[in-house]
Amino acid sequence: MGPDDDEDVNTPNTCLGGSSRPPTSDQKPRAWSQQREGSHVIQTQTSFVSRQRQFGEGAHVEKRQKEMEEVHFHGIPSGDLKQLLIACAKALAENKVNDFDKLIEKARSVVSISGEPIQRLGAYLVEGLVARKESSGTNIYRALRCKEPEGKDLLSYMHTLYEICPYLKFGYMAANGAIAEACRNEDHIHIVDFHIAQGTQWMTLLQALAARPGGAPHVRITGIDDPVSKYARGDGLDAVARRLTAISEKFNIPIEFHGVPVYAPDVTKEMFDVRPGEALAVNFPLELHHTPDESVDVNNPRDGLLRMIKSLNPKVVTLVEQESNTNTTPFLTRFVETLNYYLAMFESIDVRLPRNQKERISVEQHCLARDIVNVIACEGKEREERHELFGKWKSRFMMAGFRQCPLSSYVNSVIRSLLRCYSEHYTLVEIDGAMLLGWKDRNLISASAWY
Repeated sequence: MGPDDDEDVNTPNTCLGGSSRPPTSDQKPRAWSQQREGSHVIQTQTSFVSRQRQFGEGAHVEKRQKEMEEVHFHGIPSGDLKQLLIACAKALAENKVNDFDKLIEKARSVVSISGEPIQRLGAYLVEGLVARKESSGTNIYRALRCKEPEGKDLLSYMHTLYEICPYLKFGYMAANGAIAEACRNEDHIHIVDFHIAQGTQWMTLLQALAARPGGAPHVRITGIDDPVSKYARGDGLDAVARRLTAISEKFNIPIEFHGVPVYAPDVTKEMFDVRPGEALAVNFPLELHHTPDESVDVNNPRDGLLRMIKSLNPKVVTLVEQESNTNTTPFLTRFVETLNYYLAMFESIDVRLPRNQKERISVEQHCLARDIVNVIACEGKEREERHELFGKWKSRFMMAGFRQCPLSSYVNSVIRSLLRCYSEHYTLVEIDGAMLLGWKDRNLISASAWY
């Protein structure tokens, strides 16, 4: 997931078939539709009702029985959707199919893509659980990829998410600050971006470099992009080149761009065209977790990529990643971690966009649901979303020979001030040289720099 990642897939947005039109705020996909709840009467309650009916109190007792049934549904208190979702995952993990079917039917009846944060998130968690049971997670993941809204003036869904979630935006700002600091005395800078997308991350950095008192440096940008994304299939990388050319002309800074449509694990040294005299800066923006590690591939492409980058002797490497642990954890633990992580994100979105706003629904469906489904429903090489906590990333970088360098203290202070303009619940914590951005008591994004 990047600040302006956008992928065009003309496939349905549901896992169980149906219309290819994206659902509106009052129209749910079939997998999230309301289901009629069956009767789950506990034997003791049935006996109790029978006895009371003998005394002419049947109607009253039936009402009370239904209330008790709601409260004691599989031991889950009434209204506790979070525990209900966890119970669904637990039943699936233990292969208790009958229990799962009853629980998931109950969950479907209370989730809503336009409800409270836990209801909205619950809709996608239910989708992922059903997909896992039916082994259809990969197909749903592909179907839920972001699609550019019609109209040239509309932002992509991912760019909208980037704008309404400041912890994403400020994670990239921290990376830019680290690059500017490391290359402050360099006249030739080569930036390798492992997820160029629309290239908008670099606009503010290029403007800052252009304003140097001693004159602007020569900047070369190598933009790596998913070869099956809309950008790589069409003229996306060319569009990035045109955008950078416009920046070059407007701010009088020499910029050279080279697009590389290739998956990160397939990148080779030769693709970078490293030149003598250039300061190399490598950027991993919410992307490195897509590269498989030793738990998926015995060749460990994740650590291998880091070692290859280190061999190029970069001036700085910046890493922005989700602060979540979903890589090698067992399914149930992974489910709970995903629930807690995205619940904080959905709550933060609530303060920025109204619940019934179509734009918010589209952002959550097309940009967050796909990651949620992939984490929950897929395994092995099909599970591409493999997040790790900063401590694990730190260990990987150090094993590859990197040393950590501090982020820009000035940029950090600016970010801290700007966060207050959004909401008092956004947080910034600096730990072990990294910046952790989050919502309330949950860290969501980590940013760090290495050399």
